[in-house]
Amino acid sequence: MQLLVQPLGKTIEFQPGANLLETLRQAEVPVSYSCMAGRCGTCRCKVIEGSVEATSAVTQENPHPAGMSVLACQATLTADCAIEIPEPDEVVVHPARIVKGTVVSIDAPVSDVRIVRMSLNRPLSFSPGQYANVQFMPGRERPYSMAGVDTDALIEFHIRVVPGGAVSGHVATQLKCGDTARISGPLGTSYLRRQHDGPVICVAGGTGLAPVLSIVRALLEGGDRRAIHLYFGVRSEADVYGAGTLSELAERFPNLAVHTVIATGPARDRHRAGLVTDALDSDWGTLDGFRAYVCGSPPMVDAVRQTLIAKGLGYEHVYADAFFSQPETAPLPA
Repeated sequence: MQLLVQPLGKTIEFQPGANLLETLRQAEVPVSYSCMAGRCGTCRCKVIEGSVEATSAVTQENPHPAGMSVLACQATLTADCAIEIPEPDEVVVHPARIVKGTVVSIDAPVSDVRIVRMSLNRPLSFSPGQYANVQFMPGRERPYSMAGVDTDALIEFHIRVVPGGAVSGHVATQLKCGDTARISGPLGTSYLRRQHDGPVICVAGGTGLAPVLSIVRALLEGGDRRAIHLYFGVRSEADVYGAGTLSELAERFPNLAVHTVIATGPARDRHRAGLVTDALDSDWGTLDGFRAYVCGSPPMVDAVRQTLIAKGLGYEHVYADAFFSQPETAPLPA
């Protein structure tokens, strides 16, 4: 049986029952994917002819199978069909590497966040916005986003301390300078799209600030002068961190507008009260021509995505990484 992949015009032979994402990967089709579990929505593609069996699908304009958007990781190929993948020319692949990091500094800007900076025994190439799996101790690793760019002298991770968290608890109470970690990556597809030259909105919730900082720094320090709007949403004033870094970037680069949004309690220091979605809804009429990068908790990412789409931004132009909590019984992240 055959699968036609557009807009590449590539035909792939497959056996009935094959997983769509695995079929695309084996054929070296440049398709974006991340969680592999149907949660992140990264591998979404559109069925344009024929049909597939999907455990997770969202019907678009046409209710029959040939009008469906499906998650490739959750789709099974059963008959000849054709699909359309988004932005094949924007898929970036870096060599997967395992490097050793040595802890150089640990900061606690707020009570439940640790900023860990490490030196690496060899370079790790990644795109702004990507993440890596970090193992601080045997048998336990978690995915954390890089907060800088790959030319920085040190690699930086923002780690939220989770109550009862085996890994984040270790980072908060036992990790010290000189300790080492195993870092493998890069991973993730919510990275900076280089071919788009229009305005950008970045939305961060909590430690979602890390990948957003990576994207914003890469644009600004690379000489990009497009309009960049950064929204940083936190629960309360006590959860605000990175204010100095954001202020310094805004002072150096007039094309950057920073909005810190406080969900509960009073807002100060020119911060805004309410939800990030409220701020976006108030600030924008249409987002035609924009691209958006969204990082944070799953409910926040979903709510922001819906708000941006309602403002005219296409689903395929909202690049999002939701920070899913990892079960403490699982030795490795999903």
